[in-house]
Parts: sequence; structure tokens; C-alpha cells
Amino acid sequence: MDFQAILSNLLSPMILGFLLGVTATLLKSDLKFPEELYLSLTIYLLIAIGLKGGYKLSLVPFSAVYKPLGMAILIGSLIPVWSFFILRRLGKFDVPNAAAIAAHYGSVSAATFSATLAFLDEHETSYEGFMPGLLAVLEVPAILIAIFLAKSLDRSGKTGSLREVMRELLTSKSTILLVGCLAIGLLAGKSGWEQVAPFFDAPFRGVLMLFLLEAGLVTGRRLSDLKRVGFFLIGFGIAMPILHAVLGLIVAKWSGLSMGGAMIFAALMASASYIAAPAACRVALPQASPTYYLTASLAVTFPFNIIFGLPIYYELAEWLYNH
Repeated sequence: MDFQAILSNLLSPMILGFLLGVTATLLKSDLKFPEELYLSLTIYLLIAIGLKGGYKLSLVPFSAVYKPLGMAILIGSLIPVWSFFILRRLGKFDVPNAAAIAAHYGSVSAATFSATLAFLDEHETSYEGFMPGLLAVLEVPAILIAIFLAKSLDRSGKTGSLREVMRELLTSKSTILLVGCLAIGLLAGKSGWEQVAPFFDAPFRGVLMLFLLEAGLVTGRRLSDLKRVGFFLIGFGIAMPILHAVLGLIVAKWSGLSMGGAMIFAALMASASYIAAPAACRVALPQASPTYYLTASLAVTFPFNIIFGLPIYYELAEWLYNH
């Protein structure tokens, strides 16, 4: 393992901002972001990702996109299935909690995606511009599959309506902004992107640092829950992202993606949602405990991915593409 790469990642402004947020919470600082500012940062990142991805998508033929897109949907749909049964058989979780956790690990994190883009830019590694399209299509299917498993296997009758869940997912800000701005970027093309790039391109990493500072504050508040979720879920939150990233790298290379594209593909497979999935699980699986699924995704997997995972996945991608 290249510890120099991990150290270099640790010293990036984005990761240091995240660690500052965690530290501030542990020190019981009164530092906090207004809810409106956090929402504004989230909206900015989703719009920026969508617009740039749509513009890049307008430059490539469909023949270059369909294979990685299809494989992303396939793998993203399988992850919640095997995650669910691992959580049931090995973790001994009940059906609602296993399904809720599986939904989070099958869905994806826009924040991890953003951090991956910044990581690749720092390493001057190019990647396919249509990758935000994968982010958009991967957010919803895994959540629906996990909830379907819960409804099929849980006889308590307490699971929410799939219609309500679909409405929650399809009208959520992340889905509307990602899909909508992808369409805007695709239709507007290069000339349209150049009109908004000064606002949505150059400031991106600065806004991401602010977002990760707030994410650090939220993560710090959930660290105390680690002792309640148990060693199995902590191990699950680290081991599964690594396994999914390795699978993602292999599939990405087979799909014809560049090394940078494979790195993003792997990071998406390794990530766990903490925006779309919690909202859906509150509606569909009200009996599932947020202590489990939020702590695992936000206090274990998210910090592991952005601090240690990205350098590890990058090193694995370099090895795979050079052999």
C-alpha cells in the first residue's frame, strides 16, 4: 500500500476540511452550518455535476456509453441483494434493518463522487466526462430492490407503499437536479456550458471543501453511535466498499473505460448513500433503525472512502491498467 498517496490525500484541503469538522464536533465546538447553507451547497454540487456531465455526454457517441452504463446498472442492482443476505445470515439483522442497510450500500454517494473527481484532478488523471450519468442512474434502482426484498420477506405489514417510495425517490432534489441538469448540459452543449462554467467549474473544489466541512460536523455527531452498531457493521462498512471497488475496477476495464473512469466507477460501487436512501427508508422501512444505516454509511464508509479508499482504489487501478 502506498502510504505516501494516503498522506497526500489526507493533506488535501477537502479532506482536511472534513477532519476539521469531525474535530470541532468532538471538541464540542459551537461551529455549525445553517441548514439553508448546507442545502445550498448540496444543490450547487448536484447542479455542477449534472451540467458538466451533460455537456461531456453531448461530445461522445452512445456506443461509448451503453456498455459501462449497462454494467453499472447490473452491478448496482446486485449489490443490495448480496448485501442483504450477508447482513441477514452473518450479521443476524432482521429483515427491515438488513434491507435498509443494503439500500444504502447499493445506492451511491454524490459527495464521494465529488471527492473522487477532485482527487483525480489533483493527480492530473483524465476520465470520461459522462460519468455523472452513472451517478444519476445508480441512485434509485438499488433502493427499490432492497425495499422489494423487505416487502417480500417481512410479514409484519409495516413496510411503506412502493408508490410512496417511488414518488419520494423520483421527486427528491438529488434525482431532479442530477437528471434535470444532465439533460440541460446535454441539450445546451459546449456553448451552453461555457456560459456557466465560470460559476460551476472553477469554484467546484472550494464549495466541495465547505460541504465536506459540514459532512465532518455531521459525522462527528454520529461517532458515538459506533459502539451501538457493533464490530460486524463496522467491518461490513469497510470490507464491502473494498470488495465492491475491486469488482468495479474489473468491470470498468472490461467495459472499455479509461483508468480515471474506472477509478470513478469503483468509487461509485464502493460508496454508500446518505441523502437519497435515508429519505426513502424513512418512508418505506420506518421500523428500521437510523442508528444502523446512517452510522454505517456516514460514520464508517464515507470517511473510510474519502480518506483511505480513494488512494487505495487509485493504486489498484494503476496496477490493473499496467498489467
